[in-house]
Amino acid sequence: MRFPAEWEAHERTWVAFPHAGYTLGDTEAAQLAARQTWANVANAASEFEKVSCVINPGDYKNAKKFLSSEIEIVEIEIDDGWIRDSGPSFVIDKDQLKAVNWVFNGWGAQDWASYKKDALMATAVANHLGVEVIDSKLTNEGGGFHVNGQDTVMLTKTVQLGKERNPGWPIEEVENEIHEKLGTSKAIWLERGLTRDYEEFGTLGHVDIVSCFAPDGRVLIHDQQNPNHPDYPVSAEVRQLFISAGFQVVNIPAPETLKDAHGYVDYSYINHYVLNDAVLLCAFDEKRDKDVKAMMRDVYPGREIVLLDARELFARGGGIHCITQQQPAVYQK
Repeated sequence: MRFPAEWEAHERTWVAFPHAGYTLGDTEAAQLAARQTWANVANAASEFEKVSCVINPGDYKNAKKFLSSEIEIVEIEIDDGWIRDSGPSFVIDKDQLKAVNWVFNGWGAQDWASYKKDALMATAVANHLGVEVIDSKLTNEGGGFHVNGQDTVMLTKTVQLGKERNPGWPIEEVENEIHEKLGTSKAIWLERGLTRDYEEFGTLGHVDIVSCFAPDGRVLIHDQQNPNHPDYPVSAEVRQLFISAGFQVVNIPAPETLKDAHGYVDYSYINHYVLNDAVLLCAFDEKRDKDVKAMMRDVYPGREIVLLDARELFARGGGIHCITQQQPAVYQK
C-alpha cells in the first residue's frame, strides 16, 4: 500500500465548498469572499484535471453560482471546507485505489471547530467512489504529513504526538501506523510548526506550510528572512534538520508581509498544490509572488505555475494545499 507523491499522476482533485462557521464568516461580504476564494482554486484546478467538489445538501444553488460547469458536485453533509484534513488520504494497493480514514477531531478538538460531520467525510467520499475504506485509529490530517513518494514522510511532534490528538501513543506506534497506511519507512520529525498556527484557527503545527519534498529529491522550506518575525528561528531549525538528514534544501522566502490585523502572519508559499500539468501557488499581492513563481518553475519543470490570491484562505487558517486533495491515477496492468 502506497500514498503516491502529490506530483504523480492524478485522476482528479477534490475540494469542499465552505458551508458554515468561522470559515464561511458571519457577514455577507465575508461569505462572498470565502465562496469566491474556494471557487477560484477549484475552477483553476479544473482547467488542468477533473475536479469534484463536495457541497453540503442545500448549498447547490450557491455552489453553482461560483463553480465551473466542468466541476462534478457531490452532496455530502459537512461542517467545513478543509478537505485536505477531513477528507480521505487516497492510497494505491495492488493497483487498487483505497481511502485511508484517519480519526478527525477538529485539529485537536479545538473549541471553535465543528467536526462531527467532517469526521465521516472520508468514508462518504470513498463510498461515492465505490472504493475500500481503510480505517485508522490514529488522529491525523492530510495537511499534517508530506511524503516523497518513496520511503520518507515529514511529520510534526506537536501534531501526531500532541496530547490533543493522540495522548498515550508512543512515537514508535505512531510511526508504525503511518508507515503501514502510507507505505513509508522513514519519518522526519519537525519540532514545531509556524507560530501563527498555534493561535486561534490554527492546526497546532501542520507541516504543509513549513516544508515539502520536491520531485527531484530536494526539500523546500519556508524561509522567514526577517529576524523580527517569530518564525525566523523556526526556519533556521527546519533548515538545519533537513541538512543534517542529508537533503539539499531550497529556501523559499516567506512573503515580505509580516503582520495582519491579528498579529504576525504565517503566509507561506510552501502551501501550494501540484496538479498534473500545473502548480497552484499562493499569492499575497506583493512583489515576492513573482520571484517565488520563477523559483517554482525550476522545482516543477514543465508545469504551469498559477498564482492565486490566498489571503482570504490564510485569514481563516490555511492555504491552497489545505483545501485540495489529490485522487491518484490508477494504472491497470
